[in-house]
Amino acid sequence: METLTLPWRVFPKTMESACYNRGRLALLRLGCPLRVTLQQHRGLEVILDKAMWLCVDSNTDDQPILAWREFQIRGRHSLHLPVSCELWLYHSCAGLIMGSALDDLDQALEGIMR
Repeated sequence: METLTLPWRVFPKTMESACYNRGRLALLRLGCPLRVTLQQHRGLEVILDKAMWLCVDSNTDDQPILAWREFQIRGRHSLHLPVSCELWLYHSCAGLIMGSALDDLDQALEGIMR
């Protein structure tokens, strides 16, 4: 999965290991790509893929909002350490929800994996 839109901003980011591990486990068990609806953010969904987790607005034909990309997992030996990645912002207001969207995704994944 690759988006054609250029990002508005790109930031270095770290993701808690529990969230990253849960996402990777969901991909392994449920298949790739995996589409997850965010419960606390009306209309937002995250499309998980091995290379990128893309948050889209399903009310506007899947307009990209933000994406977690470039996961630094090569040579990863400790499953409990945070994972470095890049956060790509495609919408000018994406910075307002970047933390809460990831928390919402983590909760949704936890529910799916039960």
